Amino acid sequence: MLTIWGRKSSSNVQALMWCVGELQLAFERIDAGFTYGVIDTPEFRALNPNGTIPVLRDGDDPPLWETGAILRYLAGRYGSESFWPKNDKARATVDKWAEWSKINIAGNFTGPVFWRVVRMPAAQRNPAAIGAALETLDRFLDVAEQQLAQNAHLAGPDFTLADIQFGHCLYRYFDIEIARKNRPHLQAYYASLASRPAFQEHVIVSYDELRDRLN
Repeated sequence: MLTIWGRKSSSNVQALMWCVGELQLAFERIDAGFTYGVIDTPEFRALNPNGTIPVLRDGDDPPLWETGAILRYLAGRYGSESFWPKNDKARATVDKWAEWSKINIAGNFTGPVFWRVVRMPAAQRNPAAIGAALETLDRFLDVAEQQLAQNAHLAGPDFTLADIQFGHCLYRYFDIEIARKNRPHLQAYYASLASRPAFQEHVIVSYDELRDRLN
């Protein structure tokens, strides 16, 4: 049984929960972070001294933190060959796109765009800063568009861990009020992700509690 600490509305927790759902693993999730507290308690800091979410514990094993590390652990222990290949070269290709997604998509969307649009009061928003952030994000989404023009999924023909790291940002990207370029391959790819039951359960989640909140 997996025990997971983290709130539903956290994008990092959503990536983890989507992976758990795809792998059909039993879990207990404990709300933590944001208005739910918990992360500043001695008990939680004993699990993760950084006070961040998500945190995962697999049975009696030591706790794990940092989303990417947790995802690779779950993929390695419970994933199929197509999801997280055993072959070094094939796995490196998946990991390359997973890291690319974390750094270039999540890193350039969550704080620079999503926070400025959703978590900032309307009167305090900076359209110029949002526009500049979208220009940066767009360069990398163009890379994804080119890749998806040739492949059904980000790292190739199969659904992999790279799709988790990339795709969990797309629900919010397509849902919030921003200017978006027409990218037919990205849009078709997102539609395919959105049809997956685990994505519907763990990623297409209300983020209303985050609106106009900066903490």
